[in-house]
Amino acid sequence: MQAFKRKGRGLLPPAMALLVAAGCHTDHAARFEQLTEDEKRLPENATLGLDIRDGLEVGLMASEPMLLNPTNIDVDDRGRVWVNEAYNYRPTLNGNPTTDKGDRILILEDADHDGVLDQRTVFYQGPEINAPLGICVLGNRVIVSQSPYVWDFYDDNGDGKADRKEILFQGIGGEQHDHGVHAFVFGPDGKLYFNFGNECHTLLDRDGNIVTDQDGDGITNKKYRQGMVFRCDIDGSNVEVLGHNFRNNYELAVDSYGTIWQSDNDDDGNRAVRINYVMEYGNYGYSDELTGAGWRENRTNLEDSIPLQHWHLNDPGVVPNLLQTGAGSPTGMLVYEGDMLPKEFRNQIVHSDAGPNIIRSYPVERDGAGYRASILNLLKGRDQWFRPSDVCVAPDGSLIIADWYDPGVGGHQAGDQTRGRIYRIARSVSKYRIPSPDYSSVEGAIHALQSPNLSVRYNAWVSLSDQGSKAVPQLEKLFHSNGNDRMRARALWLLTKIDKGDTYLLEGLQDSNPDIRITAIRAAQQTRKNIIPYIAPLSKDKNVQVRRACAIALRHVKDPQAAELWATLASQHDGKDRWYLEALGIGAEGQWDSFFTAFLEINRDAVKTDAGRDIIWRARTETAVPLLAQLAGDSSVGLKSRLRYFRAFDFIPGEVKAQALLAMIRPGDSGDDLQLNSIILRALDTKVVMESKSASDVLHTLLDAVYGKPEYIDLVTQYELKSEVPRLLELVVSRASSSIGHRAAGLLFQLQAEKQVKEALKQQPDSIITAIGPVGMERSVDMLENLMLSRSSNDEIRRLSAAVLGKSMAGEDRVLSLLKTHAIPEELIPVAVEGLKNTWRKAIYAEARSYLPGTENNPDAAAEVLTEAELMASKGNIEKGKTVFQANCATCHQVNGQGQDFGPKLSQIGAKLPKTALLDAIVNPSAGISFGYETSVITTKNGATLMGIVSSRTELEVTIRFMGGVSQSFKMAEIASVKETKESMMPPLQHTMSKGQLVDLIEYLASLK
Repeated sequence: MQAFKRKGRGLLPPAMALLVAAGCHTDHAARFEQLTEDEKRLPENATLGLDIRDGLEVGLMASEPMLLNPTNIDVDDRGRVWVNEAYNYRPTLNGNPTTDKGDRILILEDADHDGVLDQRTVFYQGPEINAPLGICVLGNRVIVSQSPYVWDFYDDNGDGKADRKEILFQGIGGEQHDHGVHAFVFGPDGKLYFNFGNECHTLLDRDGNIVTDQDGDGITNKKYRQGMVFRCDIDGSNVEVLGHNFRNNYELAVDSYGTIWQSDNDDDGNRAVRINYVMEYGNYGYSDELTGAGWRENRTNLEDSIPLQHWHLNDPGVVPNLLQTGAGSPTGMLVYEGDMLPKEFRNQIVHSDAGPNIIRSYPVERDGAGYRASILNLLKGRDQWFRPSDVCVAPDGSLIIADWYDPGVGGHQAGDQTRGRIYRIARSVSKYRIPSPDYSSVEGAIHALQSPNLSVRYNAWVSLSDQGSKAVPQLEKLFHSNGNDRMRARALWLLTKIDKGDTYLLEGLQDSNPDIRITAIRAAQQTRKNIIPYIAPLSKDKNVQVRRACAIALRHVKDPQAAELWATLASQHDGKDRWYLEALGIGAEGQWDSFFTAFLEINRDAVKTDAGRDIIWRARTETAVPLLAQLAGDSSVGLKSRLRYFRAFDFIPGEVKAQALLAMIRPGDSGDDLQLNSIILRALDTKVVMESKSASDVLHTLLDAVYGKPEYIDLVTQYELKSEVPRLLELVVSRASSSIGHRAAGLLFQLQAEKQVKEALKQQPDSIITAIGPVGMERSVDMLENLMLSRSSNDEIRRLSAAVLGKSMAGEDRVLSLLKTHAIPEELIPVAVEGLKNTWRKAIYAEARSYLPGTENNPDAAAEVLTEAELMASKGNIEKGKTVFQANCATCHQVNGQGQDFGPKLSQIGAKLPKTALLDAIVNPSAGISFGYETSVITTKNGATLMGIVSSRTELEVTIRFMGGVSQSFKMAEIASVKETKESMMPPLQHTMSKGQLVDLIEYLASLK
């Protein structure tokens, strides 16, 4: 154990100088703004940069060098703060130093109870610990989430040091990845809950075997998509997948009723960060449920805005979002069930979001079968280095905050390894006294069970569970009390686990509080093999959320009565409540044929009501196809309103669907007919279209209508129409310098039409050569090389071929290879080298320049780089910076919808990164590539080498986005390899602009909030 005194840099000064209290925000704000940048970073000024909610105080409990880079914390029943550190975070990307000893797990303690953590114990440090993302303290057991492992550490002798460790789970994604496995939490049902992000694709047990889910299926990305939510027994057995298709669901929270809440991050810059109520077994829509395609892929009934498109919210089978919070980097979460915070925060979600430097709450209200929420700030950082990575509840009801404290916000990059802070929020932070709970007696354990702190509740649960029937009278007393219903729910969970009879379960099912009835349904699901007798009496409950729980409980229940019960529940849908509709869909999964048939028996006019149309839209059975066709083909209703039904066809396979869609094809060429036919063709398999004369005729009519547009190229690619070669050549000639011309040229080589291309070269050499340059296939590069080197080519053709040869990645390599072998004529060397000027691989251009005539290994001299000191001493011009952005950055980035959608959107980048971090992102773009924007090199089987960002990848197709915002899809059968590189495609812009322009650019970016 190491004691820390209150002196020296990074440690706490006397009294409570490090405190922001209610009523002094303005004074602190003014003092903070008067500080220099270096002074703002000092621990003694830490709380000056924070705004706290009225009625509360925030105090700094610990800072560097006591701890560094905290990723996740937990607070044990003694009030000690356990910390995961991340000194070794992503060194191969950001170039930061590391320690061979590995990262640390710390215990920080306030020995004299004055609100300052003054003692530190290193619980464990080892080379296998690298930036762990989760910690959960359960008595003498500590669960540490560290992809690809989840570790169980044990302190057997109680000295604060790990005595042994075991693997709990493994095989979980890549090591040191933000989208890996996250923290475990203890649930009110005595189970463990945890989640992982979309870098993880499977779950293995301690012996390396694939873990099976509640259905007996292996937990892999074959059954589930993207990030997942789990529940398991305390020993890691009986794993259930409770939700999937998240992006990076960082941490979850479970309230006393067993309701699960969590946050999920978006693809950076899309303002689509969300908060979810995790409806058990739901799909949350990050990628296409059936194909796995990314959200940017075109689909029928596409949502109106990117934040909604991002989660496929118009698709049947996607659970709605509770709340979308815009841009951010969401991290730790809890449900606050204490009484120290003001009333508006009690029994509500509290969440840390490191991106906008904030701790906030989301007050939740019932909304039909689901919920709605608003945003209520609790703690806001004016200091943009404040990066709250986690929030926990101490046993006294105060909040403990972990602060990564960094100019950046993860995403594979850390700008500072020397700092880290722990804060505490309370009515008064001058004292921190934690009473010693008594777990040995039933009365003491009952009292501890009502703690807001999960570690206390865990110990209480174990004690009461071990005491069994002895604990029942006191648990019964708590359950029958007229006090806090959440405490009653905690008692009910234990009673249903200890008492194997139905007494307390039936009491819960008949309780006046719908949340208690829901708790009882969930308890019955966990403890009773046959759920039907317990939910049947509630199938017409007046509360729709209770009926929601009943519907979910029917999932995979094979009892003959299940279909009838489901039909009863479905018949109470009001046609407006998407939450209830998705609960019905979850309940019917795998049994749609019988469930939907039972529904139609009592709802014969389903197509005539909003509720019936909803059920038809959500159904996954061929029985629904004729009704879907009736709704989709109803010309008395506008086509836009019918798009949802056409989209629903995508989720029902089979011949019946194909015939229904073919019957809806219209032979006309009016705008409405073309739009309708385009939708139908998208929903049909290629083989079906080509085998149907009517569909094939419509396809060619549609090709005529969309000629010259991206959709034309997509259709020719999808159907491999060699008959379109002449028109593709016309596009190449007329649109040689555009993305359409480049795609048409590439498609010609894909269709093996080189002979026709060579013939066209005789008539239109300039256009053909210009369009071929970016194609990047081996055959297209060969053609350009031959044109450049052939003596039969005239000088103009040779020069143009030399100029465009390096316009693709394969072409760049070819130019350098030809230079090395001195194969390029001397007069063409400057032209060929100039063609490489805009390559993202600057080393290629530098080496090529060394072959310029009269040059001896003389690459570009290093440009002067703007320093942080120069930046902070300067004041840029926002309008001039906007002009610089439009000239240099808008080809890859969007701001408020303007610019190209290639790299992360930057509309709110100023709220996320301070100026110093913006400078680093510009100067060192490869040091912190946002997840989902990694550069990939794609090699096709026909010899093309392409470079871009993989925006969507399914078993059948991969879609690549290229600089300039153009996307292109390739069948997986055409792909030889897809390799991710560690270099950003963003060029080092500091070499292309003056220091003044860079200052202006950063001033503009910093203003985007």
